[in-house]
Amino acid sequence: MAPPRLYLPEDVGAVLGCSAWWVKDRARRRLIPYTRVGRAYRFTSEHLAEIIRMHEARPAVPQQPTPLAASKTLRSSTPPSLPVPTTRLQARPPRRSRQDQFGTAA
Repeated sequence: MAPPRLYLPEDVGAVLGCSAWWVKDRARRRLIPYTRVGRAYRFTSEHLAEIIRMHEARPAVPQQPTPLAASKTLRSSTPPSLPVPTTRLQARPPRRSRQDQFGTAA
């Protein structure tokens, strides 16, 4: 049986359309699968396929509300709440002006 072909981070980056630095950084942080040969990161074709699957984005499918669920939400709706009084925020003076106030040297 032939050993699997090992790809360099530069090869994986070229396939994914990203930099080799990104590939090595993700491998270092153990966010993508890899094989370590000595101090070097190497990737098999299975690793590459899994990385692609991991970063795949699927379209969001809007869920159709069932008639039963729609009737529950209508009954459980709460009356509109009264406006909540808000407090006006006040900025703190800059640190530099506070130090001058007490006569300390920066």
